[in-house]
Amino acid sequence: MQTLFERPESLQTTRTHYCPGCTHGIIHRLVAEALDELGVRENAVGVSPVGCSVLAYYYFNCDFVEAAHGRAPAVATGIKRTRPDLTVFTYQGDGDLASIGMAETVHAANRGEKIMVIFVNNAIYGMTGGQMAPTTLPGQVASTCPSGRDVNTAGWPIRVVELLSSLVTPAYLARVAVHRPQYVVEAKRAIVQAFRNQIEGRCYSMVECLSICPTNWGMTGRDSCDWLEKNMIPYYPLGVVKTPEGSSSRARVATQGA
Repeated sequence: MQTLFERPESLQTTRTHYCPGCTHGIIHRLVAEALDELGVRENAVGVSPVGCSVLAYYYFNCDFVEAAHGRAPAVATGIKRTRPDLTVFTYQGDGDLASIGMAETVHAANRGEKIMVIFVNNAIYGMTGGQMAPTTLPGQVASTCPSGRDVNTAGWPIRVVELLSSLVTPAYLARVAVHRPQYVVEAKRAIVQAFRNQIEGRCYSMVECLSICPTNWGMTGRDSCDWLEKNMIPYYPLGVVKTPEGSSSRARVATQGA
């Protein structure tokens, strides 16, 4: 009998520690599928920092290194420069990447480090109790802003891939979502392309994945998917924001912002 669907070889059989409804598992699978399809599992090194993804090394069947909070790009840079033959990727959440690690993120991209970054954006701090993150939306409730994010005091949410797209250095920057099947297909395509860019020695790559967090959003899984569709995608439009050639494509047009 022909096998049509099975666990990727790059994905371990570890039972999940993520909350019910969390879409980290979907993103894990897409990364693992990309490693398998590109044939780089034995040559891959992942870097996990602090946050919900701190235990990422339990899930992937490849080498992994743990980094200090926000420092995954620096660790990945060291690995890649020492062993340019390796396929190196970081797996980071929005609090880690866009807050304490923002300087690392910007300068790694600006230097054009040949690494690949998976950026999981669920618009909140997940592991530490649901505090406001750099990506929390205007009016969105969090444990540190129970009345909702006030942009007059907290500023506007940071669109990371757009911020990096302003750099002169060539890069591949894309934003995808994983809350519905039709979006997962596009997410897989972007992740594979990002890995391929590194394998070919082309450029720094980042794929931002819009993700739900039912526990800290205080919603059911279904309501969380609807909320992401209605609120996150208009502010964080999907599509390829930048390619090494300088072109871009957008799935949607932003309708909110400063």
